[in-house]
Amino acid sequence: MIYGVDVFTFHDVLEICKKPNKAKLNKAAKEQILKSQKNVQKIVESDRCVYGINTGFGPLCDTKISADETAQLQYNLIISHAVGVGKPIDKELSKIMMIAKVHALSKGFSGVSLEVIERMILMLEKDIIPVVPEQGSVGASGDLAPLAHLVLPLLGLGQVWEGNQVSDTMEVLKKHDLEALVLGPKEGLGLINGTQFILAHAIKGLEKFEYLLDLADMTAAMSIEAYRGSASPFKKELHEIRPFEGSKKVAARMLKFLKGSENMKAHEDCERVQDPYSMRCVPQVHGASRNAFEHLRSMAETELNSVTDNPIVLSAEESISGGNFHGQLMALPLDYATLAAAELGNISDRRSYLLLEGKYGLPRLLTESSGLNSGFMIPQYTSAALVTENKTLCFPASADSIPTSLGQEDHVSMGSISGRKFNQVLGNLVNILSVELMFAAQGLEFRRPAKCSKVIEENFTVLRSKVAKLEDDRLIGKDMLAIAELINERKFIVN
Repeated sequence: MIYGVDVFTFHDVLEICKKPNKAKLNKAAKEQILKSQKNVQKIVESDRCVYGINTGFGPLCDTKISADETAQLQYNLIISHAVGVGKPIDKELSKIMMIAKVHALSKGFSGVSLEVIERMILMLEKDIIPVVPEQGSVGASGDLAPLAHLVLPLLGLGQVWEGNQVSDTMEVLKKHDLEALVLGPKEGLGLINGTQFILAHAIKGLEKFEYLLDLADMTAAMSIEAYRGSASPFKKELHEIRPFEGSKKVAARMLKFLKGSENMKAHEDCERVQDPYSMRCVPQVHGASRNAFEHLRSMAETELNSVTDNPIVLSAEESISGGNFHGQLMALPLDYATLAAAELGNISDRRSYLLLEGKYGLPRLLTESSGLNSGFMIPQYTSAALVTENKTLCFPASADSIPTSLGQEDHVSMGSISGRKFNQVLGNLVNILSVELMFAAQGLEFRRPAKCSKVIEENFTVLRSKVAKLEDDRLIGKDMLAIAELINERKFIVN
């Protein structure tokens, strides 16, 4: 993969995270970087006043800066903007930010030098990853504060991850015989303008959301097996006359998961007319969430392959001070995806509840000795709490805007908050699905000797490798954590 030349997918970025040597600069990329750098130098040597190159920033855009003050201007810009607070984001998120930033800068419209870009690539390859606080961006000129922290190590400042430990940057640079860099004209602005913090959260979230969408389908199928629900709502003919791509895909997957099930055969001649919505409407609800996933993926991959700093240098004669850094284009789909992920948890909790009611051959609370034992009463409380927490996280951050920069940035996206909330909801969803999986597996115990479909039986075996059938009350909180670990390690078969 070639930075600045190839079109990256979000999967490409995640692959580069694991193997930084997968991406390089080739001759064409280097030429476009050098050309842009030369264009900036020509602007500096001219008498023209160009924002961000020989002026101050934000509300100070009308203050001219002399050529002699250029290096100090870039240094001051970085250190004054590094005002993030809160816990550090995951090291992987910082790596994604760096990869996305290098890719954008390498397109040759930012005026950042080849030396700076090559240093960032070297840091990735040597696993020298900047420490970036999680709070402080309003998603206006992109992610100014997080990106300032991301590039502090170029100046020998800030902190970096050394393995899983945090160290002062200069100590680590010395170990690798590296000197701090001095930034040239426009470089500071090119480095801290952009949406890479928002984008990194979108990419990381997409990776988890993609798996959880598949897992939610499989989990629903396991619950339907335990409930002895009907497979008829998943028939192709139904979804061809309301042909949303997400619902068509989910319906086909549900039929695949339930194929060959003896539990489905047992349901064929029963007196039940129809199942509750959380069983019957899986294609429509999960499908809507899949549509949101596809929308976010499309938006994120467009953003990933875009130039999002400011100003954009087209030539030595033309630069444009616009708004490509504005985070709204990512904030809205992130808020939409957050709601979509929360809804997977909402409907999962309803299926969990149905399995506890003691209907259609299942014992109340999924235990044959209730009274003395509480059985699975209380895990559903946890699920309900997480569902409600997710609902509170669904308030769209992009609906808010607080003017900053003395009114120069009078509409901001708050997209960084959208990205962080998206990942919080996904983390809660893992635990909600772990509860449903635990209940569904217990329910299947009461359907024996009937066999499930092949894939459901395989996943039942995966779950039972860590969690035994519940006979009498025990520390089932440990069981829930064990199932969540299986989810996070991608142990369940979802296709």
